[in-house]
This record gives sequence, C-alpha cells and structure tokens, in this order.
Amino acid sequence: MADEELHETNAHDQEDWQDQVETTDEAAEVADASAADKTADEDEDYGIPMDKVEAVLNATADKASLTPQMQRMMQRQAENTRRVEESIKGTKSNPRWFVPLFCAFMIIGLIWAVVYYLTGNYPIPGIDAWNLAIALGIILIGFLMTMWWR
Repeated sequence: MADEELHETNAHDQEDWQDQVETTDEAAEVADASAADKTADEDEDYGIPMDKVEAVLNATADKASLTPQMQRMMQRQAENTRRVEESIKGTKSNPRWFVPLFCAFMIIGLIWAVVYYLTGNYPIPGIDAWNLAIALGIILIGFLMTMWWR
C-alpha cells in the first residue's frame, strides 16, 4: 500500500511542492530584512547619536553638553585608563636571558637522562642511578624557573 502511494505522485505534484518551498524561503528572507530594519530603528531610538558615544569614549567630548549618564561613563573610562596605565608601569619583566636559560636547563636535563639510559654508565661513570637524580634535578631547576617567569 505504501508503495502504491509513493508511485501515485507524479512530476506535476513534485513541481508544485518545490514552488511552495521557494516562496516560503523568499518570505523568510523578507521577514529577516524587516527584522533587521526594526533593530536598526530601535538602536536609533535611544536618543544618543553614535558619534557622541565615540567622542565620550575617546575623551574628546565637551563635558558641559553631556548628559549625567554620559559624564559618568566618561569618568569611568578615564578611571579605567588610569588604572591600566598604572598596572603597566608596575609590571617588571625578566631579563632577556631568563627564558633561554630555563629552556636550556630542561633540555640539558633531558639529554642527561637519555645519555644515561642509552649508555648505562655515562655522563658521570661510577655513580650509576644517581645520574638520573642529577638529570631530574636539572629539569626541576628549569621548571622552577618557569614559575618566576613574567
């Protein structure tokens, strides 16, 4: 029975269905465009032009002509700018040699351990497994240095 219903559909019915889908898609596009226009209109309804907002944020606006809300926003912006500048001045950076040094410690420790595993006696002959302790100690120094990195 289901096979009979499937075979009863002809090409004309198929074309009508496709036309309905295309008109529905066009209607959706028109609705999206009108919704975007409404959102743009709502943005303009706030009563404050965007160029005034930009002038406040850039601190180039005339303070006497601003609303109290805009004045508070301008004060907050100036306070945030001042705080950021102070925090930047207070930060200390490491010397240029610091990062290469802790990377070198980690790499040397790794090479020390690999050499011990491959040879079984070297880099320092006669201390056997203490070579691994030395390798791990050198690697640990490198990792500890990463915690002081700024």
